[in-house]
Amino acid sequence: MKKICLLFLAFAMSCTKKEKIDLLVTNANIYTVDSAFSKAEAMAVKNGKIMAVGLNEELTEIYESQRILDAKGKTILPGLIDAHCHFFGLGLNQQMVDLLDTKSYEEVLQKVVAFQKEKQKDFIFGRGWDQNDWEEKIFPNKDRLDKLFPDTPVVLQRIDGHAYLVNQKALDLAGITKETKVSGGEIVIEDGALTGVLIDNPMAMIDAIVPDISRADQAKALLDAQALCLDFGLTTVSDAGLDREVIELIDSLQQQGDLKMRVYAMVSNNKENLDFYLPKGIIKTDHLNVRSVKVYGDGALGSRGAALKEEYSDKHHHFGAMVTSVDEIHDLATRIAASDYQMNTHAIGDSANAVVLKAYEAALTGKSDRRWRIEHAQVIDGEDFNYFSKGIIPSVQPTHATSDMYWAEDRLGEDRIERAYAYKTLLNKSGVLALGTDFPVEKVSPFLTFYAAVARKDLEDYPKNGFQIKDALTREETLKGMTIWAAFANFEEQEKGSLEPGKFADFIILDKDIMQVPIEEVPDLQVEHTYLGGELMPKKE
Repeated sequence: MKKICLLFLAFAMSCTKKEKIDLLVTNANIYTVDSAFSKAEAMAVKNGKIMAVGLNEELTEIYESQRILDAKGKTILPGLIDAHCHFFGLGLNQQMVDLLDTKSYEEVLQKVVAFQKEKQKDFIFGRGWDQNDWEEKIFPNKDRLDKLFPDTPVVLQRIDGHAYLVNQKALDLAGITKETKVSGGEIVIEDGALTGVLIDNPMAMIDAIVPDISRADQAKALLDAQALCLDFGLTTVSDAGLDREVIELIDSLQQQGDLKMRVYAMVSNNKENLDFYLPKGIIKTDHLNVRSVKVYGDGALGSRGAALKEEYSDKHHHFGAMVTSVDEIHDLATRIAASDYQMNTHAIGDSANAVVLKAYEAALTGKSDRRWRIEHAQVIDGEDFNYFSKGIIPSVQPTHATSDMYWAEDRLGEDRIERAYAYKTLLNKSGVLALGTDFPVEKVSPFLTFYAAVARKDLEDYPKNGFQIKDALTREETLKGMTIWAAFANFEEQEKGSLEPGKFADFIILDKDIMQVPIEEVPDLQVEHTYLGGELMPKKE
């Protein structure tokens, strides 16, 4: 009898033995972003993945860990996903003249001069100017650049990446004259002379003369970008356009453990990339996902390169331009549809969106769950919204609306502007809306994305009632767009985007509750800690 009792006691003790895990999070305000948008207090992590989420009492009875994170009531969200950005470009920007937020062409010139005085470069590259932020809202002219830098090529990229201002030295090296003809863009000429402004496709002639970036500088750019992004709680970035060389460098840095960031790499549309990747098929690791092609449909609205069905309201007889021809868009769609790859196309103007949406429909006939995306989906003609109810995903950047709202109606007119930046309308049609920033075109902070999506205002509370507030998103919709919907748009919803058992333990701790604080406080929210695969990420020095 005594032996039976001892066996029973041993059995009982074994039944109550706690499971050892790597990390136990307690006393938290967790937004799981699961299908019910439920909340939890505790989370168990093992081998980089979530074992369980639930109440403190439940999980502390089941699990034990040498690492216990007492969140002290702080808010925890899934690691944020930027569904459309230029991660590598952000890093490269740290190595060039920063022209963001310049308020005049004079300030641009001052920054270039100061940069060159310090760096003494043989080739000067800068990015970030926007003539719409200047008192005189016209394109700059190269004349003063020529006087300041007669012997050093200078290339200054507009904030949207769709225009260059270059000096005469750069034009000469590229072989660009008044007689040069390039389709799909514009070489701006005024009073019979080159201004130095190149829009869209002519920029490629300048790109051909830009010195190659060393592998060491490329690696530094990726690591610099990672440090910036992790501090803002981004654990996955969707880089909208990368070449094979950079994708392979990303993979190498990830394999070495230096690059922790998870990257959804959209392959840049060119012959070499497509000939390599489409036959090879999807490339997938825990940190890298290569399964999409980034295509440019048209240019940008700010530089009047977006392709519109009717002329620009502020420039008669000007309609913008397709960067990739209509026939080529259809041929690409057919080729990509025959592979396992997703097609993600930049489309700003209503004409470009119509072309791309029709090409998608034709190429995807009889195919299901391909999740092809329209990147930006900025100006849509009325009936064309219906294409988004057919499995096409809109991938939008809410801060574009609040950056462009001061001048967008000048470009589009009062009728077309009502169909622009229509995020709620797109969500209602699609059921899914992937949110990003397009950094470094916009700032990295996802909290500016959140604020712009919900409030539709700038940081000075303008306009008082919000810009086209009918297309604002709710906080829940916005958080989903930055997590689970962004993951879905990347075919990754089974491994990230919500805090559920079996998914990566990618999560962030905020200083305040983003779902409850007054909306005007959201831009100033701070990420106290970022965890990637259950590992605490260091703060940028």
